[in-house]
Amino acid sequence: MSKRKLSRQQAWRVEKIQEERAKRAARRTEAAESALTGGELGPEREGLVIAHYGTQVAVESEPGVSQRCHIRANIEGLVTGDRVVWCEGEPTGVVVAQLDRQSVLSRPDPYGKLKAVAANIDQIFVVIAPYPEAHAKLVDRYLVASEVVGIEPVILVNKTDLLDSDVKLRADMEALMAIYPGLDYRVLYTSSKQGGLEDLHSALRERTSVFVGQSGVGKSSLVNVLLPDAGMRVGALSESTLKGTHTTTTAQLFHLDCGGSLIDSPGIREFGLWHMNKEEVEQGFREFRPHLGYCKFRDCQHQKEPGCAILAALDSGDITPSRLASYRHIIASLEEN
Repeated sequence: MSKRKLSRQQAWRVEKIQEERAKRAARRTEAAESALTGGELGPEREGLVIAHYGTQVAVESEPGVSQRCHIRANIEGLVTGDRVVWCEGEPTGVVVAQLDRQSVLSRPDPYGKLKAVAANIDQIFVVIAPYPEAHAKLVDRYLVASEVVGIEPVILVNKTDLLDSDVKLRADMEALMAIYPGLDYRVLYTSSKQGGLEDLHSALRERTSVFVGQSGVGKSSLVNVLLPDAGMRVGALSESTLKGTHTTTTAQLFHLDCGGSLIDSPGIREFGLWHMNKEEVEQGFREFRPHLGYCKFRDCQHQKEPGCAILAALDSGDITPSRLASYRHIIASLEEN
């Protein structure tokens, strides 16, 4: 199939966007190089990117002490959570090098390319609740996404106060969660209204975490409980540094009283799987791994093929029907896209 030809107006818009991007990159390069060559900077030191504002980042040298910085031209793709080498300046510092990442969380952009949104994350909290109703296919999608990027997932059942008043809701949630501890997934129960967040605080301690999940499951409420001054801090940051940029589009890292850190951004609360291939999805199901490569046919689809190791594991109880159904649902969604 031939590529769709752009209209003259569309081609003009694409050209103008590229020109503007090139101008911004040139301005960034000029500002950074000017500061570096002008002798206006302090000595090199390591720091942590705690927020990203387009062509600049906020870099923290120690908790509570940060400065907005230009990014040197040869550094691309910095995100919140990155460790960097930077030089302090007045009024703006410069990031001169990016250090190795331990992990990176990415999501597809509108053009199908993977875009990093946060780095050096230790764990992903998959937040679910009785309402909106949670189901295995949804939970498993988040777990697979976490497995593929190599970041530990934790299932967080929020709004447990609703379970206390509804016997059926509690039974349904317990049935849904029953399988996951056996797969070595940690399951926590919380309620931002009733308190009792000790287990969550313990899980967050000394680690860098993110929350993901459907809208309405209470992620924002949990963030507000964990970071009671977050709104004030974000507002002040917006007035002093963002200059009109919407704070809701910026991933920011906050330090928690319990000793850990939380990266909060709408861009990492929802992330799809359609950029993955069949082999990656298979590896995302922990209980599939011992059986992969043992099917009779190399292109086995794990449907009705003779000699399928996955179907044999289903018959033996090593794989549950709900998890196999989730796998098939994900694969079908990949084929649709």
